Amino acid sequence: MVTMSQKELQRVRVMENAAGGRLSVREASRLLHLSARQVQRLKRRYQPDSIDWVHHGNRGRSMPWAVSPPQRQLILTLARGKYVGFNDSHLTEKLCTEEGLALSRETVRRILRAAKLASPQKRRPRQYRSRRPPRPRFGMLALTDASRHDWLEGRGPTLTLIGFQDDATHQILAAHFQLEAENTVGYLFSLRTMILTHGIPLSLYRDRHAIFQRNDAHWTVAEELAGKQSPTQLGRALEQLGIQQIPAYSPQAKGRIERAWRTFQDRLVSELRLAGTVTLDQANAVLQQFCAHYNQRFARPAADALCDFRPLPRRFDLDRCLSLHYQRVVNPDHTVTLGTHSIALPPLPGHRGYAGETVELSHQLDGTLRIFRGDALLRALPLPLEEHAQRRPALLTSAQKRKTPMPRIYNLSGRPALAAVT
Repeated sequence: MVTMSQKELQRVRVMENAAGGRLSVREASRLLHLSARQVQRLKRRYQPDSIDWVHHGNRGRSMPWAVSPPQRQLILTLARGKYVGFNDSHLTEKLCTEEGLALSRETVRRILRAAKLASPQKRRPRQYRSRRPPRPRFGMLALTDASRHDWLEGRGPTLTLIGFQDDATHQILAAHFQLEAENTVGYLFSLRTMILTHGIPLSLYRDRHAIFQRNDAHWTVAEELAGKQSPTQLGRALEQLGIQQIPAYSPQAKGRIERAWRTFQDRLVSELRLAGTVTLDQANAVLQQFCAHYNQRFARPAADALCDFRPLPRRFDLDRCLSLHYQRVVNPDHTVTLGTHSIALPPLPGHRGYAGETVELSHQLDGTLRIFRGDALLRALPLPLEEHAQRRPALLTSAQKRKTPMPRIYNLSGRPALAAVT
């Protein structure tokens, strides 16, 4: 039984009256919302004993641009196998670039949903939130964050992603994987990569992690006299580079890089799975390629064409700046200690000694420990890179203070004095 739509049924009734002379061509064209010329064509095609004339000529035929059944099956096979876990947009891009299938995202989505293949991304209703407008210039503000995640999905160790993103263009400036959790060395390494690639940004938007700022309530006497606490290793490096630090008081405050990491946890995980990545070196190789594609796909031009990245000053020792600094007092035997290591220092010209002086230990990112007396390099030696705690006097509780004996002062006769001085 041939079915007709309401539109086709109306066309049959009107053309019956027009062919019988009960309606003029002008009246028929007004009822059918067609031109008079089109109504004349329909009158010539009209057949009183048939309704085939009213059907469109392409009825029952597949569209030339329609996806053929073999292509549809190929898409489903790839979505269930090679590209399993890819979201709709990411899968569409892979089908276009890797498989040569030029399809729209909506077409791919319709094929997947018809086969009961859901997207791995959960869609939630949007909530109203006023976003901070991005900075107008490239390099005016950099965002930084770390993401500890099972990037290899059990095929290898759990990795930590540390990176920097530009606020104006959303471009990933530097990123790398490491085995350790979020630490100072990882941020120094990414900061060095960003500076060598782009330059020094004007400001940095970061969280309030203890890596960036002191969160303890301990103040030494020197800090009380200076009116501020000594910075952390990373905070000192940022101060020497002249980078303004802006602490974020919520994850939403630096939501741009948080959303970027969410995209990484979706797309990058799929790319690592597709490449069969199992080691740290392989993951970093895939990450570099992914960042290039990410910047090409998601980065946008800044509102202002000027760039605020600053070049490094001349004769600036970047390796010494981006290193772990420690202050040590030279022992009477002209040695300094760092952790469990005791390091002998060479004599000065003329065999002069410098016991009791303060020297600077710069443990650099390449694993070289350099010891400076002012700007003069005393010694350089390879040493495994690890961060050591700064030597600060420990805080004493009230009970410990009561148990601590007061120091005695002895006079010249050897007898204890009447008063004790704290």
